[in-house]
Amino acid sequence: MDREAVMAAFAEILGTRLGSPCVFNVVGVGGIGKSRLLQELKQRSAETHRTATIDLQVPAMRQQEDALAVLRVELGRQGVRFDRFDIAYAVLWQRLHPHLRLSSKELPFVDESEALSQILDGAAGVPVFGTGVGLLRLLGKATSGRRQRQRIKSDDTLRQLDDLTNAELADAVTYLFAEDLRDGSDRPYIIFVDAYEALVPAPAPSGRALTQDVWLRDLIAQLDRGLVVMASREPLSWAAHDPAWTEAIHHQRVDGLPMPARLELLADGGITDHIARQAIATASQGLPFYLHLAVDTRTTARQAAAVSSEEILQRFLAHVSPDEIRTLELLSVARIFDYEIFQAVADAFDLPRHRVAWESLTAYSFVYPAGAHGRRLHQLMRAALHARLSQDTVRDVHASLRHVWDSRADGDHTAEDGVATRARAVREAAYCGLHAGDLDGAGILAYADQAMSHGGKQGVDGVTQDLRDFLDAGSGDPDLAQTALCLEAESAVLLGDAEAAIRLTPSIDWPLDCAPGARLALAGAHGRRIAGATGEAQRLFRQVWDHHSGPVRLRAGFCMADLDMCQGRFGDALSITQQILADAPDDDLVLRGDVVRLQHLGYRFGFDLDASARSLEVAAELYARAGAIIGQADVKTNRAELLAWTDPSRALDAAADAIDAQTELGAHHEIGKAFTALAIAQFRLGQHVPAAVSFQAAVEALERAHYRSGRARAELFRAFLHARTGDTASAVASARWAIAELVAAEVYPTLLMVAGHLLDVLGAADEHTATVTDRACTQIRPPNLLRYLDEQAHALVTAMLEDG
Repeated sequence: MDREAVMAAFAEILGTRLGSPCVFNVVGVGGIGKSRLLQELKQRSAETHRTATIDLQVPAMRQQEDALAVLRVELGRQGVRFDRFDIAYAVLWQRLHPHLRLSSKELPFVDESEALSQILDGAAGVPVFGTGVGLLRLLGKATSGRRQRQRIKSDDTLRQLDDLTNAELADAVTYLFAEDLRDGSDRPYIIFVDAYEALVPAPAPSGRALTQDVWLRDLIAQLDRGLVVMASREPLSWAAHDPAWTEAIHHQRVDGLPMPARLELLADGGITDHIARQAIATASQGLPFYLHLAVDTRTTARQAAAVSSEEILQRFLAHVSPDEIRTLELLSVARIFDYEIFQAVADAFDLPRHRVAWESLTAYSFVYPAGAHGRRLHQLMRAALHARLSQDTVRDVHASLRHVWDSRADGDHTAEDGVATRARAVREAAYCGLHAGDLDGAGILAYADQAMSHGGKQGVDGVTQDLRDFLDAGSGDPDLAQTALCLEAESAVLLGDAEAAIRLTPSIDWPLDCAPGARLALAGAHGRRIAGATGEAQRLFRQVWDHHSGPVRLRAGFCMADLDMCQGRFGDALSITQQILADAPDDDLVLRGDVVRLQHLGYRFGFDLDASARSLEVAAELYARAGAIIGQADVKTNRAELLAWTDPSRALDAAADAIDAQTELGAHHEIGKAFTALAIAQFRLGQHVPAAVSFQAAVEALERAHYRSGRARAELFRAFLHARTGDTASAVASARWAIAELVAAEVYPTLLMVAGHLLDVLGAADEHTATVTDRACTQIRPPNLLRYLDEQAHALVTAMLEDG
C-alpha cells in the first residue's frame, strides 16, 4: 500500500526524543485503510519498540478496566513488568466486588502476573477490606524475587491505596500502569488505538459523549515516554477543551491511494485485465476497502463498468453465493462473532455451518480479527449488509445471539487476553436482548446484577453504555431511560460519589412500583446517606418500603431498620426486621443473617442483652449455613462486644479471635470495633494499661477506616478509663468530643444518654450537654422505653466507674 507520506511522518515522530505525551493521529474517511495502516506501522516498529493495540470496535475495549488489562497482557508478554499495576488493579477489583473473594479464578490476568501469582499461590485468602496492605503483607512472604518485592513494598502509592476513595483508586490504577510501563520497558513503546469514533461517535449524539473518552485521555496524558498512534475519521478535537493537547497531537491525513498504487494493488490481487483495473481504480476513489472488495469479487472486464464505489459494493454482493451473502447479512447483526456464533446463526436460519463455509467467509478482506478468537466486519460492510435485513429478521438474529451469550455467561470463568469472558458475555447478552425487543428495565437490571456477581464491574458499565447508545439512537422508552439513570446512580454509589448520586436523583417524584424506579430511589437514598444527610436518606428508604412490593423493598427495609436502630427507634427497627424475615426467601440466608444480626444490635443498644445474645447465635447459624465469610467474621466482633458487658473474662479471647478474623479480611472498621471491645473488657477487669493500648489501637484502626460513629464510641468509653485513672480533664474532653461526633452523625441516642450521665458524675455537665441529652431522649421509640433506657445508661456509668 502506497502510504509514503504517512510512513515518513511516522518515522519523523519516532526520531523525536519524547519526554511528554505524543499522539500521532491518523485521520481518514471510513474505508481509507486506517486499520491496515496501523497494522503495518505496528509490524514495522515491532523490532525496535514494545507495541500493543486496543481496537475500540470491540465493545469491551471501550471500558477502562478491560482496555488496561488487554494492554497489560500484550506488553507483559513482551517482557514489561506490571507488578504495581497488578496489585492496584486487584485492590480496585476487590473494592468494587466486596461480596467475592479475590482468587486466581477471578482476576483476568493472574496467570500473566508474577506478583499476583506469588501472592495467591501462597495465601489461603486475600483481605476483602484493606486489600492493598494485605497484598503487600502476603507478597513479603513470597519465596522469590526479593529485590523486586522490596521495591514494591516500599512504594508510597501502593501503601496508600486502602486510604483512597474508589474514584481515586481507579485513577491510581491508570497512574501505576503508566508508571510501570515507564520503568519496566527497556525499549520505547507504541500504543495503537483503532477506531476512536466507536468510543466517541461524530457528531456526538449527546453531551454524554464528551465524557466517554475521559479515561483514554487521562491514560495518554501519562504516557510520556512513548508514542500513541490513534486512528479516527475526524481529527481529534481535544485541544478545543484543553489547549495543552495542541502540541501533543500530530494530525496525519490519509487520502485515497494515487492511481499507480490503485492499479498495482489490483494487479497484485489477480485482476489482470487493464480495462477492468482502470475502471475499478477510478470508481474506488482510492479507498482500499473498495479495491480489496473488487479483488475479493475477482472482477472481469465484462463486469468492470463500475461508475462508483457503491456500485463496486453492490457488484460484490451480487457476486457472492446466496448462502454466503445471507450468512454475512445475518452476522452483520453481531458486534463480534466466532465459529460458535456462526454455527448458531446458520442453524437458526438453515444455512451451511461447516468449517469450509466458515473459512470461506472469514477469508474476505473486510473480516477483521477481534480478540484472540473473534471476528468483526469492517464498518462499511457491516452497515451495507445490515441495511439489507428487515427489522423482524434483525430482532430474530439478536434473539438467537442472546441464547449463545447467555450460555457463555453461565459457563466457567475464563479470560481471553485480559478480558473476563463471562462479564463480556453478560454484556453481549443484554445488548442482544435489548435489540431483540425482549428486555424491559427489570431485565436489563438483572443482567447488570449478573455481571456484578461475576466480578465484572466493567461489564455493568458496558451494559449502561449500550443502553445509553440505544436511547440516543431514538428509543423513547421511559422505562429504559429510567433504568439507565438507575445504573448510573448505582455506579456512583459504588464509587462513593455521593454528589453524582444526588445529582441524578434531585427529587424522588416517580412511581416506585417497578424495579428501576425503586432501585433509582434506593441509590439516591444511599447517596444522601454517604453525604451525611441521614434524615433525608431515611425518608427515601421509607418511601421505597411503603410504595414498592418487589425484592427492592427488602433492601430498602433493611437500610431503614439499620438507621432506625442507630437513631433509637428500636420498636420501628424490630417491626421492620420482622416483616423482612416474613417476606424474605427462605434460601436467602445472607439477607436473613444480616437482618437477625441487626436485631442483635438493636437489642444490645437497647440494653436487652439476653435477647441480643439469642439473636446473635441465630445469625451465626444462618451465616454458617450460607458459608458467608464476612458475616461469620462480623459475628465474632459482635460476640466480643456483647461479652465485654456480660462476661469480660470470656471477652478477652473472643476479641482476640475477632481481631484475627478481621485482620485476615483487612476490615479496619471491624478491627477497630474488636479492639474497642477488648479495651472495655480489660478496663472492667482492672487491666488499665493494656486497656489504654487497646483503645489506642482501636482509634487508629477506626480512623483508617473513616468510621466516624465507631471512632466516637471508642472515645466515649476511653473517657471512662481517663476518669478511672484520675485524669478528669481528659475524661471530660473525650466525652464532649464523642458527643459532638455522635450528634453530627445523628446516631446512637442511648450513647448520648450515657455520655450525659458520665459528665454529670464528673461535675462537667452544662446547658449544651443537657440540651443534647434531652434531644436524644425524644428520639427513643417507643417512648415507654425511655425510663428503662435512662436507668440502664445511668447504671452502666456507675458500674464502669466502679469496675476494676
